[in-house]
Amino acid sequence: MPDLDFKIEGAEPQLYSAAPIVNFKLKITQTGSPAVPIHTVALRCQVRIDSTRRRYIASEQEALLELFGRPEQWQKSLRAMLWTHVSAMVPAFEQSIVTDLPVPCTMDFNVAAAKYFNALEDGLAPLSFLFNGTYFYQDPHGALQVALIPWEKEAAFNLPVAIWKEVMDHHFPNAAWLTLQKDVFDRLYQYRRDKHFPTWEGAIDALLSAAATEVSR
Repeated sequence: MPDLDFKIEGAEPQLYSAAPIVNFKLKITQTGSPAVPIHTVALRCQVRIDSTRRRYIASEQEALLELFGRPEQWQKSLRAMLWTHVSAMVPAFEQSIVTDLPVPCTMDFNVAAAKYFNALEDGLAPLSFLFNGTYFYQDPHGALQVALIPWEKEAAFNLPVAIWKEVMDHHFPNAAWLTLQKDVFDRLYQYRRDKHFPTWEGAIDALLSAAATEVSR
């Protein structure tokens, strides 16, 4: 039975898509000899953020307060976190293939991964890819066989933070998402209508200014 190894060779922003996506260049190599035809791979992948494999400057530490607490707590609180799960169908190959592994991104700040990436100013974001799935191959006698990819198949990659920011700036220029509970949204919407603010930014800015004035008294 053939064995498959996985490596992330690069990443690039996919700018012309309906939603923000980072395309990771995944190389799959068949090990063992002789190589046999691989007809297809139904791949599943868990993408994790290895936050402990990076140093953070003071401004990043402050931005990560909600996720990990204060830096003096990080020895216990700083931990790896799930980014997302993705799937891909890999076409036929024999010795090796490089294929796209598209990973969707979000600016929803209820999602921990969005908070993490947004907090980083530059440098690299350490990632781990954990692979699983099924592949179909042709044995030396010409018979079609099926095999499972074990979870211990992994690959590490350091994603340039600039790529994530480029994707977000392209899809959401100078913008961010904030999801509210329906009752809070209704109150905010009523406030906006009552005060005749033409934009949501104007309504929220007025509330923040009023709160700052109240605190300064």
